[in-house]
Amino acid sequence: MSPTALFWVPVAVRLSLVAAAGLAGWYVWNLSAGLALALLALTVMVLVQLGYMFQLSQWLDDPDEVRLSDGWGSWTEIFAKLYKLRRDEQRTRIELAEWLSRFRQAMSQLPDGVVIMDDVLFLEWCNPVAEQHFGLSLDKDKGMRVTNLIRSPEFIDYIILGKYDEPLTLSTVDRKLIVHVIPFENRRQILVSHDVTRFEQLDQMRRDFIANASHELRTPLTVINGFLEIALSEPDLEPATRVQHLKLMAEQGKRMESLVEDMLHLSRLESIEYPLREEAVDMPSLLEQVQAEGQALSGGRHQITLRCDGPDLRGSVDELRSAIANLVSNAVRYTPEGGTIAIDWTDAADGPCCTVSDTGIGIQPENIARLTERFYRVDKSRSRETRGTGLGLAIVRHVLLRHEAQLQIESEVGKGSRFTIRFPRSAVALQSA
Repeated sequence: MSPTALFWVPVAVRLSLVAAAGLAGWYVWNLSAGLALALLALTVMVLVQLGYMFQLSQWLDDPDEVRLSDGWGSWTEIFAKLYKLRRDEQRTRIELAEWLSRFRQAMSQLPDGVVIMDDVLFLEWCNPVAEQHFGLSLDKDKGMRVTNLIRSPEFIDYIILGKYDEPLTLSTVDRKLIVHVIPFENRRQILVSHDVTRFEQLDQMRRDFIANASHELRTPLTVINGFLEIALSEPDLEPATRVQHLKLMAEQGKRMESLVEDMLHLSRLESIEYPLREEAVDMPSLLEQVQAEGQALSGGRHQITLRCDGPDLRGSVDELRSAIANLVSNAVRYTPEGGTIAIDWTDAADGPCCTVSDTGIGIQPENIARLTERFYRVDKSRSRETRGTGLGLAIVRHVLLRHEAQLQIESEVGKGSRFTIRFPRSAVALQSA
């Protein structure tokens, strides 16, 4: 039977009951009584229907608070279907809320910024990364126009023109972002931002490294080639002059060798293909070797002292020796003759410390932050005299990163410098803990 027939059957039954009531009244009493009884039955039926309609109206206004009765006749089926639709709607709403929660949680974990806007560019939602990229606050800025929040002429032009085929490169005070708008549904858009600041910095560091390395290698090569040209063009060169030229070429060759070795060492420290190989490090023995190397480099021009009161470590012997030796060699190079260099290995509450202090020329405060950059030199003319490669402190920094240690630099011009390596307590060898 069709739904229409199912609807009209109870209606026909009710009308039949009304007609039966009228006929009974007519039969028992008279026609007027029968009509009155029929009218009364119809009125009761209408009032019952109006009561059910009133219940339905109240339920539609507040379905969470109002409860429908079981109903009678067709209303029973109507109320049952409504309750089923309501349960299905609640189930769908819960599923949508769970999906939206998972979606937002997933978007919050993305390394890229995500901003959801409506069709008139009002902010609906953004993840924490987008808040960092654009200086937004979801709690405060929700419902505000994005072009009023991100005040960049390039960004506003990009949004207004709507040419989203190509991403926008947006530069802020401390970031460089790649921004792309993706249409989402009919009334929403997604703004995605990718931070390329680190990649730009790495690329710039690579270019600077190549340029600086080329410059550093060019000088000794120029010297060597110059003397070779002299030797070839003047076969009758005096022996003493020839020996002097050979000596200078040997010095420049050693300088190039040191530079190449430092570059290779730095490259290994930065590579993931060379993981840290931890072993027990006998710090007194290591520091004694570093002291001996410093004395050989000094040639007796400085007093180099060693105090060793700290524990042994877990780490790479070669890398730690390289880092501390670089600090000592720098102290030797930049301390005038007769100066003092002190190596101290002590234990502190938060972890052991290795300090290399000197009575050298000191460093200007504005230069301290850049000392660990590759090829950075405070005084380029003096660096040629000291024959440094410009990579020593960069090597120190990378060694300490691999050992989870920190470098602290204190210096005063004309009075000397103090370089302190602070190791974490976890770096202490078990037998010495």
